[in-house]
Amino acid sequence: MTATVAAPPAVQPPPRRARRRHRVLIPLGLAVLLIAATLLAQAVDQPDPADRGFLSPVATGNDGGSRLAEALRGQGVTVRRETDTLRALLAARPGPATLFVPAPELVHPDTVAALDDLPTGSRLVLVDPSRRVLEGLGLPVTPGDRRWATRATAPDADGHPCALPEATRAGTAAADRQRYAIPATWSATRCYAGGLVRVPWRTEVVVIGASDPFRNDRIDEYGNRTLATGLLGGPRSLVWLDLDGPAPAPTFGTGTDGDPAWSPSPGGSARADGDSRPGSGGRPDGNADRPDGGPPDDDRADGRQPHPNPLWAAFPVWFWALLVQLALAGLLVVLWRARRLGPPVPEPLPVTVRSAETVLGRARLYRRAGARGPAAATLRAATRDRLLPRLNLPPDTPPDEVAARVAARAGLDPEQAAELLHGDEPATDRELLELARALDRLTRTVATRPDHPTEGDPR
Repeated sequence: MTATVAAPPAVQPPPRRARRRHRVLIPLGLAVLLIAATLLAQAVDQPDPADRGFLSPVATGNDGGSRLAEALRGQGVTVRRETDTLRALLAARPGPATLFVPAPELVHPDTVAALDDLPTGSRLVLVDPSRRVLEGLGLPVTPGDRRWATRATAPDADGHPCALPEATRAGTAAADRQRYAIPATWSATRCYAGGLVRVPWRTEVVVIGASDPFRNDRIDEYGNRTLATGLLGGPRSLVWLDLDGPAPAPTFGTGTDGDPAWSPSPGGSARADGDSRPGSGGRPDGNADRPDGGPPDDDRADGRQPHPNPLWAAFPVWFWALLVQLALAGLLVVLWRARRLGPPVPEPLPVTVRSAETVLGRARLYRRAGARGPAAATLRAATRDRLLPRLNLPPDTPPDEVAARVAARAGLDPEQAAELLHGDEPATDRELLELARALDRLTRTVATRPDHPTEGDPR
């Protein structure tokens, strides 16, 4: 009669190891870094009105306005460049003119209110003015929503018809970034979803919330050129206020008629005929067009144009931003992989080391890394390697059969033997220690009396 041993219940696979903290923090950190890099790239890509050469008629950079000035001259428009607010106002005095202010924030608060004090039939064009400038002018216009980036839209994109002829001729243009709201009681013209507003004020005021139609790198996109030349062109002469920084505070004196008169800066002077003199608080000479029709002389401090970095100018800004993001992502991957290259791999020792020192050294490494799972797996594998020859079982024996044979030989419950040989990883160091002791007792119990003598055993 052959005794049969009941098969133990199937051993449940060990639960999936919980992810370590760094596996969650690294993706989150990478996402935060990419967002921050995107914000930085967006901030770098957007021009700053305080930058030197921003929408200047003599600046040939991406943010300059030399191509617009050239297009206006080609249409027969007289372009006069002024670098001082008072001189710009005086230049517009002889008759109807268009005063173009590409950087209203640089105008001193004490002179903002005088920007619309122009002759009848004149036009004032402001690019992305802030609430302070609009309130200084007394305009019934308030800044509304501001988009992340400029969007090219049709003049009637919001469903309201646009009554501005310059906008209807241009069609789709990149004017929708900063939007402006006007009271319903005012008969103002609103185009491009509020990105362009015309107000019939003391002087006709046109407010546009994006600089893209006037910039060298955007003027040929969509209908930007037609819109920019339409707003600044026409039969009127153009006075281009080109400020390279915050304007100084004006000083007040007494004019020939006894009324208060402005001086561009302390100690400065300006004549009504538009003659500009050095030392008047603005830039020195070269403000008006040359008689030969060429562009006015640049008036930097040393009289020469700054030389940009050719390598930086060879690629767009987004290329450098992408390069920085890829470098940071690669650095994060290197740091992540350097933290843990993979599971421990056995390899032969180059020298003979005492077994006690080897065990102690590896145990310390496991403990420092908190690798209780790999340590328990190593102990269980070593136990199975010792028990399988004693039980005359091949190395590929199924786990449930090994557990049943070990339980029958050691007098244990099959479930208890399966838990020892193929159970869950210990959660604490104490559980790992108890597992090591239990495996050692099991090995000693099974190895004391083999089923039959093997080679080398005493008979």
